[in-house]
Amino acid sequence: MKKLSLEGLQFSATEINIKNNIMEITLNRPEKKNALNSVMMNEINYALAYAKQEDTIRVVVFAAKGDIFCAGADLSNSKSESNVPKLENADDISLSLRHLFKPVISKIQGSVLAGALLIVCNSTHAIAVREATFSAPEIHRGLWPFMVMAGLFRVMPKRAGLDFIMRGKPIDSKKAEEWGLINECVKKEELNEKVDKLANELASLAPETMKFGLEAYEKQDSKSFDDALPYLKEQIAKCFEGKDAKEGIAAFLEKRKPNWD
Repeated sequence: MKKLSLEGLQFSATEINIKNNIMEITLNRPEKKNALNSVMMNEINYALAYAKQEDTIRVVVFAAKGDIFCAGADLSNSKSESNVPKLENADDISLSLRHLFKPVISKIQGSVLAGALLIVCNSTHAIAVREATFSAPEIHRGLWPFMVMAGLFRVMPKRAGLDFIMRGKPIDSKKAEEWGLINECVKKEELNEKVDKLANELASLAPETMKFGLEAYEKQDSKSFDDALPYLKEQIAKCFEGKDAKEGIAAFLEKRKPNWD
């Protein structure tokens, strides 16, 4: 695959910022409640592919402008332009997130609706303001959140998740935290500090082992228990052979902080 670059690209539906080993992808269609159109989804998929390619990017944060995190799919078919290339076999945000094998944090400053749950459910972490609500209202439009289900039932209890999509009623951040849809709900003024602290902590940890472990987590999740155990046993042996494990063990024995660079 040709090496990806951000040089010369103009992201119109998102903003991309990289600092201190952290990429922040900001949804930037506040006038459309950050609804997902084809341009935004392509820009997200391209940014995630670039983040996967670059070893210096250790964490991805999703943020959004405006009062709504994301209203789901853009049913109005409104158009925008972008010169970001379209990648082959990169149409599904869920798969792009699942196959990134790096920590992903959803920084939720406003409500999450419908297809926006694809981002939240497939992030490794999600932190939301107390005022945010979460809903899958598709049933009220004669639709069903088929794609959302794949990630939703990995983070929410099945009975709760099924009721959530069958009735299409919003839940608040406290209930979302209780049901495992998010990790934590916080005061609005605490959101940036909480996410920054978590992102920097994750970025400071063994990057190759983090990637290796998240890939194993994803693969074992699709295996039966009897098949997962021997697979994970193989991964333990491979992990000990990695440079992160060698550095981490050496640092422990020498009573110093490990250097992952």
